[in-house]
Amino acid sequence: MPSPTGDLFHVYDTTLRDGAQQEGLTLSVADKLAIARHIDGLGVGFIEGGWPGANPRDTEFFRRAREQLDLRHAQLTAFGATRRAGLAAADDPQVAALRDSGAGVVTLVAKSHDRHVELALRTTLAENLAMVRDTVAHLRAEGQRVFLDAEHFFDGYRDNRDYALEVLRTAFEAGAEVAALCDTNGGMLPGWVGDVVHDVVGTTGVRVGIHCHNDTGCAVANTLAAVDAGATHVQGTLNGYGERTGNADLVTVVANLELKLDRQVLPAGLLGEATRVAHAVADVTNVPPASRQPYVGTSAFAHKAGLHASAIKVDPDLYQHMDPAGVGNDMRLLVSDMAGRASIELKGRELGFELGPDLVQRVTGRVKDLESRGWTFEAADASFELLLVEEVEGVRPSYVEVESWRVITETRVGDDALSEATVKLRAGGARIVVTGEGNGPVNALDSALRQAISQLYPEIVKFELIDYKVRILDQGHGTDAITRVLIETTDGQRSWVTVGVGPNVIEASWHALIDGLTFGLRRHDA
Repeated sequence: MPSPTGDLFHVYDTTLRDGAQQEGLTLSVADKLAIARHIDGLGVGFIEGGWPGANPRDTEFFRRAREQLDLRHAQLTAFGATRRAGLAAADDPQVAALRDSGAGVVTLVAKSHDRHVELALRTTLAENLAMVRDTVAHLRAEGQRVFLDAEHFFDGYRDNRDYALEVLRTAFEAGAEVAALCDTNGGMLPGWVGDVVHDVVGTTGVRVGIHCHNDTGCAVANTLAAVDAGATHVQGTLNGYGERTGNADLVTVVANLELKLDRQVLPAGLLGEATRVAHAVADVTNVPPASRQPYVGTSAFAHKAGLHASAIKVDPDLYQHMDPAGVGNDMRLLVSDMAGRASIELKGRELGFELGPDLVQRVTGRVKDLESRGWTFEAADASFELLLVEEVEGVRPSYVEVESWRVITETRVGDDALSEATVKLRAGGARIVVTGEGNGPVNALDSALRQAISQLYPEIVKFELIDYKVRILDQGHGTDAITRVLIETTDGQRSWVTVGVGPNVIEASWHALIDGLTFGLRRHDA
């Protein structure tokens, strides 16, 4: 399925290179291969795999990519620098690594800011132009397409416009197809970017791309301003990964281009994969996805206020800028003490319950009462569903009877603390006693409950606590705690959040875990 614009407009992903420079983000070769496959599923035109020759991991990635990476939409791109000063491009080992990478496209980073040439490269302005010319020409002669990343371009343009433009002309005349203008320091604003891009396009005739960092919070807006001024090549990263405050979020850029500016830049239908791809990449990077991320965040189409819910009941478009299905996301109604009857009614319908007026009123009152005492249901759909079942059926679902539980934490000097939990349950006429260990009381309780499930329901292959958060409600006044528990089960794709409240962290966690157990078994039986 080719790009609808062919080669007229480029969507270029640099998650595996620039995105991987994010603090705390480390990718193995296997991670990079997996992410590349996910990004290819979005339909982008180019995936920058890394810098072969600069480090063993990226060199190994390109070696394995030749055999293991079968891209359907994207072309794999290698990133690297122009030749070193005083050395022919054909003799530079870093250029050789690009040449031998197997990538059909090479993106060269070049200095376009005169001060960086003289202070960082420690060479002359003329030699820098020769480095650009020789490297581009050499790689073109070897049969590779070449793009240029003009590093620090906007700052260089301000200090020495003529030289910054000459770098672009030199690369273009040597055979580079695109010159991406890089806001490397991320300090630009949309109006400034638009003015510069308009001048570059009109003055040089070079095909212009844009690469923005997010230090002013304007990376996406700057990218769109560049497109409006004539750029036909956009670079970004999935989920906005990148150094410091990150890069332009490529999903947000593409969604804005397609949905707001009516420019189809991905193959038809693939924008609907955006939420899945963004979250799949987050799973690989082990960086939790931002819930408030535009378009694909879990809160992007979440509604909490009762006024909103009342309007949405009439027409969902009244409080949404688009149908979330367009990016593969869903509308979510949050249940909280702000919820009115419309919120409860719509949330019940979302969960498969048609609630009459009396029941809606009763559930609404109960939610408001519980929230006033510490419960927070807005993210805890599983606990709210159990509450709803209890109100509808007159009894709370129960699969086990808790006889007792206890947790002991032992700390030895010089060693980590070890917690041991013992849980006594009755189910189906049998009494089960299980013991679990963990590096904390919540982990130990979770371990014990999972052992109980394995005895009661051996066909359930996975039921696991993957995250929990604790908040103190009233420190110093009879301390209470609230715990949110995120449970994942069976195929690793389904998860739910439960909430518990208690006089301390362990008690609150226990109630949340029991809710997770109950909800999971109810879903299993269904």
